[in-house]
Amino acid sequence: MTTSSPTRPRRRRLLSLFEALATPHAVDRYLELLDPMATAREMRARVVRVARPTPDSVVLGLRPTRHWRGYVAGQFVQVGVVIDGVRHTRCYSPTGSERSDAIELIVRAHPGGLVSQYLVRHANEGMVVDLSTAAGEFALPQPRPREIVLVSGGSGITPVLAMLRTLVDEGFVGRIAFLHYARTLDDVPVLGELRSLGQAHGGLDVRIVETSAEGRFDREHLDDVAPWFGPESEVFVCGPDTLSAALREHLDLRGFGERMHTEQFRIASPEPVGPTGGAVSFTRSGVTTENTGTSLLEQAEAAGLQPEYGCRMGICFSCTAVKRSGRTRNVRTGETHDDPDQSIQLCISAPVGDVEIDV
Repeated sequence: MTTSSPTRPRRRRLLSLFEALATPHAVDRYLELLDPMATAREMRARVVRVARPTPDSVVLGLRPTRHWRGYVAGQFVQVGVVIDGVRHTRCYSPTGSERSDAIELIVRAHPGGLVSQYLVRHANEGMVVDLSTAAGEFALPQPRPREIVLVSGGSGITPVLAMLRTLVDEGFVGRIAFLHYARTLDDVPVLGELRSLGQAHGGLDVRIVETSAEGRFDREHLDDVAPWFGPESEVFVCGPDTLSAALREHLDLRGFGERMHTEQFRIASPEPVGPTGGAVSFTRSGVTTENTGTSLLEQAEAAGLQPEYGCRMGICFSCTAVKRSGRTRNVRTGETHDDPDQSIQLCISAPVGDVEIDV
């Protein structure tokens, strides 16, 4: 029989008392005035290393606050930064080995990507960012498969790079194939490391496909890097939808489609089903717009609003808001929801007719 220390419950009671006295602001709002890394509830991280391996990317080393509990290779975290007085949150996959205490992120600037471009241009040592706990189901299983194929395209390299680094740290003795698609070799921020790993580990084969010269996925690419692929192999892919679809088609033809595990960048913009009609009222902002049938997040942004969001795929719940009235459709499942005062996710919910949303 074990007994718990009375210290922790006493601290929780004191914290609750401080929070009550601090109302309407959270305790962390006051603590951050003294030290951005001094938090009671929220988790943050300080940037302790910055490197820019390519003109449009930045590698960030983060030291998190005591709340950090680690991650599994392939998962993602939400990173929040303040730009022009507004806090913005985006999802990034840590790229280091899950056995490491540090957090490494590789951020590539995307056209129109507010946060990614800000970090690539302005991130510096000492900068403090908000950080969430790790989440996501895209991960290597335990026990490890004997044969692993890691496939990525563009920025999709980040979660599979974490998987590769973890396997190397574990001393994995099975077979690994690493197949990455980039416009040119200059666009690969860890090109030297990948080549070195491929030369140092006899069970690892690495191939980088330059899409500008060799085109997109071809079955010969997989056959070249993983000629041993068979019933015991597992495939983990992250990249554009076109890459996942082409690989899925190839594996289905060979009868191995169920061995493919995917992570999406984002869901496609929903196609309106039938006449949409009506209006969308963002009640808190006092803005009403004509319903275009796209997601509520896209309609809010088109109306000049800036609701918080992270992944845009319905997996991080950053964009949850309360629907006051009306019907919405889940663009991933097709299900409709009519109940009033219901919490929904803006990025995967499209209005059907008149909708009032608390944004």
